[in-house]
Amino acid sequence: MARSSPPSQHIIIIGAGIVGANLADELVSRGCTNITVIEQGPLPLSGGSTSHAPGLVFQTSPTKTMTRFAQYTVEKLLSIQKDGEGCFNQVGGLEVATTPERVEELKRKLGYAQAWGVEARIISKEECLKLYPLLDRNVILAGLHIPSDGLALAARATGLLIERTRKAGVRYLERTAVTGIEKRDGRVTGVKTPHGIIPANIVISCAGFWGVEVGAMAGVSIPLLPLAHQYAKTTPVAALEGREVNSRSNGLNASLPILRHQDQDLYYREHGDRYGIGYYGHKPMPVVAASLGQTPDHVDDKNMPSRLEFTEEDFRPAWEESKKLLPALRGSEIDDGFNGVFSFTPDGGPLIGQAPNLNAFYVAEAVWVTHSAGVARALAEVLTQGWSTVDITDCELSRFEQVQLSRDYVSETSQQNFVEIYDIIHPMQPRESPRNLRTSPFYSQQVQLGAVFMELGGWERPFWYEANAHLLQSLPAHWKPVERDPWSNRSYSPITEVEAWKTRNAVAMYDMSSFHRFIVSGPGAVTLLQHLTTGDVDTKPGTILYTLLLNDNAGIRGDIFVTRLDEITYQIGANSATDLAYLAREARYQSQRTPKNHVQVHEITSSTCALGLWGPRALDVLRSLSTEDFSDKFLPYMHSKTTTIASVPVTLFRKSYVGEFGWEIQTSADHGRRLWGALYEAGKPHGLIPAGRAAFNALRIEKGYRTYGTDATTEHDPYEAGLAFAVDGRKTTDFVGKNSLKRRAGQVLSRRLRCLTIDDGVSMIMGKEPVFVNDKAIGYVTTAVFGFSVRKPVAYAWLPAGVAEGVSVKIEYFGKRLRATVVADPVFDPEGKRLLGDGPTKLNCTPWPTTPE
Repeated sequence: MARSSPPSQHIIIIGAGIVGANLADELVSRGCTNITVIEQGPLPLSGGSTSHAPGLVFQTSPTKTMTRFAQYTVEKLLSIQKDGEGCFNQVGGLEVATTPERVEELKRKLGYAQAWGVEARIISKEECLKLYPLLDRNVILAGLHIPSDGLALAARATGLLIERTRKAGVRYLERTAVTGIEKRDGRVTGVKTPHGIIPANIVISCAGFWGVEVGAMAGVSIPLLPLAHQYAKTTPVAALEGREVNSRSNGLNASLPILRHQDQDLYYREHGDRYGIGYYGHKPMPVVAASLGQTPDHVDDKNMPSRLEFTEEDFRPAWEESKKLLPALRGSEIDDGFNGVFSFTPDGGPLIGQAPNLNAFYVAEAVWVTHSAGVARALAEVLTQGWSTVDITDCELSRFEQVQLSRDYVSETSQQNFVEIYDIIHPMQPRESPRNLRTSPFYSQQVQLGAVFMELGGWERPFWYEANAHLLQSLPAHWKPVERDPWSNRSYSPITEVEAWKTRNAVAMYDMSSFHRFIVSGPGAVTLLQHLTTGDVDTKPGTILYTLLLNDNAGIRGDIFVTRLDEITYQIGANSATDLAYLAREARYQSQRTPKNHVQVHEITSSTCALGLWGPRALDVLRSLSTEDFSDKFLPYMHSKTTTIASVPVTLFRKSYVGEFGWEIQTSADHGRRLWGALYEAGKPHGLIPAGRAAFNALRIEKGYRTYGTDATTEHDPYEAGLAFAVDGRKTTDFVGKNSLKRRAGQVLSRRLRCLTIDDGVSMIMGKEPVFVNDKAIGYVTTAVFGFSVRKPVAYAWLPAGVAEGVSVKIEYFGKRLRATVVADPVFDPEGKRLLGDGPTKLNCTPWPTTPE
């Protein structure tokens, strides 16, 4: 959560491209009156990526957030006009398929469009030819048509936004280089230029591919890589004869839809009687922005730092494939081309938000024209009201782990994203490189057991163990794997069912080391956590509390486990590096305001390790290693204690992520190998096996445990998400979001996160599919698994609140409508009896109750 800024504060925006100009405009519209935009190039054409951007706006994305950004960008571009001329030509978008695999991918994309509310449809070959007569009928199989896509005139829009905001009082300093970022006491204080220091309360870098250099001046790592991307224009094409284009109306007179040929990494648009062709199929071409030199005083279409020399040899395959797709090009040649510089990131997303290590320094980087206005609106909302109406969790600058900020990592992964930008990517497709950046102390033992690893945040995480394959023959009939479709069968193994079966019926051991663990300590620890969380953390040492982090609008910005270790020390179990950045920033604010109430936050994830020991026989395993009483009576649910197991000092956390009795057992990293070995050997007589993340996820979802960022985001409040139980209604102290939550408490809900099961008991879905009632898309799936314990696929979906339990819906999966039913949540052990092990707890704590009505 950012702190909202009074309109009188001086805001400096670095960069006057499409993002910086939009941000200035969005801030002005929200009452900000003291804004300076610094641009190293001339205005309005400054020479950055905006100056050469081809302007194709395809709105549909696998993420709701990016689609929302694009939708707003279209809306805003349509609203910008001068002298009767606009900045957006809504010619529509057409993505064509030339292979059966791409046809199926278009069906998946249609699902995204339907889920996120974009009008779209799959059209036949004949319809493609009618819509776009220049296509070769012998090449095309089908297409995806989106009528609201179109051509953005980015440079013109930027110029008009600059003109509009100048009239509103925004000061633009063109031809002014930023030479340094001033800071004091962990906060930005101004910007240094050749003409002196300009004081500021807030500095926002919208410098595009120069963002790395600006970030370095501030001591902030900006994980983006400038890469050159080829774009060429043809000589006049006979089929487009008679059309004219000039620099002002460039794109307004186009009539054909913008076109993507992703099977060959190509896209196309009209330039009057010529074609513009963009190509991603060439080798990655990294660029160091600092090597481009100073932006000249005069910038035009041919002379700008972001427009590099065209390498014809790299473009030859693109030209040959283009002539196959569009035979009309065979009578023309390549007239002009360039390698244009754009920004890429390790995960392909933009970089938005406040720096984790420098207060009041924000970024909006790696943003393409397609998403420019949407990103600008989101950041303007964060700055002026403290939250964005569109969830930006996946875009936060602070989302990256420390290892992901190294320049080697950024370079390799960003180049890989360039290579794969038009590829068909499975949601579970494992990263090939870099790997083995972070491994738990159990790694060598896991390798010996045939662990199949997936990577997240640099961590190697076992998804299943080949050593368990022999148990497939022992599975009871009702646990036997069902046949899956080819898509959902990728990166899946039936061994997962063995591991789930063992967890539910014996005991299994899970590596939990990659989960984030922080320590909050100091005289102000209680004050900080009382202010930030929805629960009452002022409890007895040894108590574990599941609680939420909200923004001021009562949107869920995170869910955490808070364990009180002693009077001034807590351990936090969290989701991401963004949680760490938030807690640490708020700790700095509090310590500066009230030094006697100082508090520190530091991460212990890498210095510790953890194993989840869960299942009906978990207690038998621990009893064979210690004479202590680990029963529910002496270590109740949601409590912790320190002890020794096999001479290893550990902390036992009596909680479960899979809905079974047991503990998360934590120790320091140096004791990890011994802890694994001791538990593994002691567990063999009780049927213990190691289990991976695939079984973990399946058991978690059938138990109804939400995942932050997927099932719930800042766009949802606790009542909608079924997490109202995590809000302590008896808490007397104020906390972030409390007032908004009170207002919402009396309101009728308009939407709910609902549990669904697939009626036929076998058809899988993967998440992000649209949900239909009476042929109308009414919501979308968040997560989905095969529920091994209930023998049918289980999913969660956001639906209108009126869609109650028992209602029949349909889920579209690759163009097929699957029947599903809204059911009570959760589908497995709704009373939580299995969590309590050998006896009922007498404490006033309930184990993850069902969603309140």
